[in-house]
Amino acid sequence: MLRSLKLALIAACLSASAAFGAESDFRVTLLGTASPSPRPDRFGPSTLVEAGNIRLLIDAGRGVPIRLWQMRVPMGTIDALLITHYHSDHVSGVPDVWLTGWLQPPFGQRRTPFHVIGPTGAKELMDNLQRAYAADVKIRLADEKNPPEGIAVKVDEFAADGVVFDKDGVRVTAFEVDHGDVIKPAYGYRIDYRGRSVVISGDTRFSENLIRHGSGADLLIHELGAAKPELLKNPAMQRIIDHHTTPRDVGRVFDRTRPKLAVYTHIVRLSNATIPEPSLAEILAETRETYSGPLVFGEDLMTFDVSTRGVGVYRSGGP
Repeated sequence: MLRSLKLALIAACLSASAAFGAESDFRVTLLGTASPSPRPDRFGPSTLVEAGNIRLLIDAGRGVPIRLWQMRVPMGTIDALLITHYHSDHVSGVPDVWLTGWLQPPFGQRRTPFHVIGPTGAKELMDNLQRAYAADVKIRLADEKNPPEGIAVKVDEFAADGVVFDKDGVRVTAFEVDHGDVIKPAYGYRIDYRGRSVVISGDTRFSENLIRHGSGADLLIHELGAAKPELLKNPAMQRIIDHHTTPRDVGRVFDRTRPKLAVYTHIVRLSNATIPEPSLAEILAETRETYSGPLVFGEDLMTFDVSTRGVGVYRSGGP
């Protein structure tokens, strides 16, 4: 049943993919679509955006280097890492991308500074990582003769909505979202390239600011938090859901922004020993209460071609 649901959700998009092809000049790949849950089929939150000759990484959760190399994308070719917020599941892979991307086998090969863009706190994060891994860096400089410029760090911080990256026709706009009263800063990103646009929500509750920046996007990738009603009698579980967007409310976002394709990622499905997590069919049914447009449940290594003719979907990389 689950397989049939997935096939039904993406069939129309997949049928268009052959026409668009896998060589689009604007591609988005979900590298990790989980929450902090240690799922073997869903790695930590991360999204690769390829526009023209620019490669951007949005967040770096658990297992990002593995997913990148499954796609045969060297970490040294990432132009910038953009961070949405500082919850550990979104940044636990940062030192791995930074350090492993500096190594000289084909999966690494960075020879320019590691560029990090993020809200206030990015500099502190990278300063602390440089202190934590100083011994490793010192050893590899002396022993492996890795290029020192490849382990250097460049950080750009921001503290308000606005353009945070603009190069070779690729413009990235950061916009504040609402992940909770004390989870600040928290941002989403809109990427514009040659008249096409992709919006990534980051972690958020229902957000009018996201709707403003997401309106008219070709592709809107949004987080999700879901649990069965009986589980939410547990205050700890209710607190988690209170920091995310329910399927019904994500449907409201999709309905008001009207993307060519809506996608779920960072799929939070809560459970305990006696109450199972909601099924994808249940999540879909709740979403359809408020949204009737095209929708895909994201999976790791799912790629979207953002074409002037629409958005195609296919799977990248290995198993």
